[in-house]
Amino acid sequence: MALFSGSLVAMVTPFRNGKLDEEALRQLTHWHIEQGTNGLVPVGTTGESPSLSSFEHKRIIEIVVAEASGRVPVVAGAGSNNPIEAIEYSLHAEEVGADGLLHVAGYYNRPKQPGLYAHFKMVHDACNLPIILYNIPPRAIVDIEVETMAKLAELPRIVGVKDATCDLSRPLQERMHIKSEFTWLSGEDATAVAYNAGGGNGCISVTANVAPALCAQMQKACTEGDFETALSIQDDLMALHSTLFTEPSPAGAKYAVSRLGHCVEDCRVPVMPLSKEAKKSIDAAMDGLGLLS
Repeated sequence: MALFSGSLVAMVTPFRNGKLDEEALRQLTHWHIEQGTNGLVPVGTTGESPSLSSFEHKRIIEIVVAEASGRVPVVAGAGSNNPIEAIEYSLHAEEVGADGLLHVAGYYNRPKQPGLYAHFKMVHDACNLPIILYNIPPRAIVDIEVETMAKLAELPRIVGVKDATCDLSRPLQERMHIKSEFTWLSGEDATAVAYNAGGGNGCISVTANVAPALCAQMQKACTEGDFETALSIQDDLMALHSTLFTEPSPAGAKYAVSRLGHCVEDCRVPVMPLSKEAKKSIDAAMDGLGLLS
């Protein structure tokens, strides 16, 4: 199996009274490993990276790496539309012992494909950790097109993609052009099983914040080729997948994790607290999975 495969959690960042809750972050790290999560991805979109200070960003990586202590890989969110900042975060993650990097680009700058390639190559050339590219056109505005992905995959430390294009043909299209070892990770919980059936290796999951054991079991079933079991688990999880995103993420995931007692539900502006209706929907979905009993 690839180093980065199975169920990787896009970790929430716990806050309390407006500040990083370091103790809750330590406890979450241990809980995920105990629940069978295959990898930790701090400081991504779900980790509210746009509203973190540089100090907080780096501190979160330090804590997760230290608490994971090599038991599962840590893929540090290091993306920025500014390659200088992306390199700074990458070098810090490498220094403190992260196993890999997650890099997004494009938002606000809106580069063409040569600009995207130049951005990722600049980051690649500046550090020594393996890099997973984060392709999320709905947020980043631009798409890492198939030909650009294939060209980037020729760089030795570009090892995979977190694919949030919502296009289930992408791993099939990219495999036509990428012949070297490469890892395809879904960035969409609701289509994770279908993505694996098309050649994917796992998922960087929001839902794994709330139901890590089920997400890990589902991914294990996919790896073993038991798609009947994987689909059955996915059917059970669908209500939770949906309700976590009825309002801007990660408010739903934060609230759900708070219901499990692992942190408070606080998010940073501009992400607002959930409505009562959204909370009721999440409670019902969690109760249906036996997570609140």
